Amino acid sequence: MKPKSQNIKSHHGTVSRADRQRLLGQQGCVCWFTGLSGSGKSTLARAVESRLQSMGRLSYVLDGDNLRHGLCANLGFSPEDRSENIRRVGELAALFVDAGAIVLTAFISPYKADRDLARSSIGDADFHEIFLDVPLEICESRDPKGLYKKARAGELKEFTGISAPYEAPEHPRLRVAGDLSLEDSSEQVLAFLQSAGFLQAPAS
Repeated sequence: MKPKSQNIKSHHGTVSRADRQRLLGQQGCVCWFTGLSGSGKSTLARAVESRLQSMGRLSYVLDGDNLRHGLCANLGFSPEDRSENIRRVGELAALFVDAGAIVLTAFISPYKADRDLARSSIGDADFHEIFLDVPLEICESRDPKGLYKKARAGELKEFTGISAPYEAPEHPRLRVAGDLSLEDSSEQVLAFLQSAGFLQAPAS
């Protein structure tokens, strides 16, 4: 997206992303958790964050509900607002990555085009789509917020999986099955980060 004002330009400091990553002893990236409501995105993101913290790694969870209390408080759930929500998250996550943090996002992000836009903001090498492949019937049986019940009753419009579509990733970097325990799911994500080299500092 181009800025409305033409009287601005980017400014770059003397401290680079590589400098910050060497200081932290890790490489910044985004684990973009996507899946239906109730698939366990926030729970898994928090579990991975705790594991990374215990390993002395800097990570940060960007949670959908939390950001809708602040940065995205003016947005609803229409397709246009959902797209703007994800655009803002992508730009925010890109800043965290530049700071050297491992970012864990927990958003339904139902539209492929919006996830692709976030990928373009963050950079393909740093954007890792993690699909929580949990069937609708399981998510609905959990219904931790009672949202599916309200959607089925017609009290919630444009609810993903019921009255609004979810476009599942075709080629995610990582697929987490719905029958895995939280411990095994966390270990799967950590193993991915380790094998991809994000838990090591960049070479000098």
